[in-house]
Amino acid sequence: MTTAFPTDRRPRPARGIDPLLAAARSEVLLMSTQTVMAPSPLGVLRRVNFENLRRGVRYRVLVPDPVRTAPVLALHLAKLARAGADVRTVPEVSANALFVDRATAVFPAGHADSGPAADLAMIRLPDVVATSIELFELRWSAAVPLLPSDLPDTAELEFRERRLLSLLSLGYTDAAAADELDISVRTVRRMVSGIMNRLGARSRFMAGAKAAERGWLLGEAA
Repeated sequence: MTTAFPTDRRPRPARGIDPLLAAARSEVLLMSTQTVMAPSPLGVLRRVNFENLRRGVRYRVLVPDPVRTAPVLALHLAKLARAGADVRTVPEVSANALFVDRATAVFPAGHADSGPAADLAMIRLPDVVATSIELFELRWSAAVPLLPSDLPDTAELEFRERRLLSLLSLGYTDAAAADELDISVRTVRRMVSGIMNRLGARSRFMAGAKAAERGWLLGEAA
């Protein structure tokens, strides 16, 4: 059951968020704590979202960095991005929330892992909506875009990419790594940029650390 709280604070029943989304005129903002593919009351993979994108509604979706290496969820989000949504990641998303046309905010009323049957709080109090969107914007400004091209079919690194990261972690310069891999310096830099985007890394050091956490660095660079 979904509970709606309009501006006069009197609760009234609602039929879930699909009708609300279908009535969106200009913009939908979504922040999700999900890092794996699982049922969610505010799940981004709804048919209505793709229909909205086709009719010109702008979508901005904020998800945690680990999504980039979660094969199933990452590929579904890439599909949404290909449809026109702007998807970005940050190290951590603290709450699940949905905002429609900057007029309505929707939050799970229970625990974040309550599943698709969780109660939802639908709020139209202007001050609450505006304050919540300000928090979204703060996180959004520091987020890294998630592009479909960042996500290969497996969301894993290819052997050459892993070898490149291993060489760089050993102190190789771009030029030395290019010689070792028999590729151009320009290709090295393009590969590093792609790896950083895929991992949601904001620096080469962070990319190396995230790759090491996932066991993506080779034991030996040779």
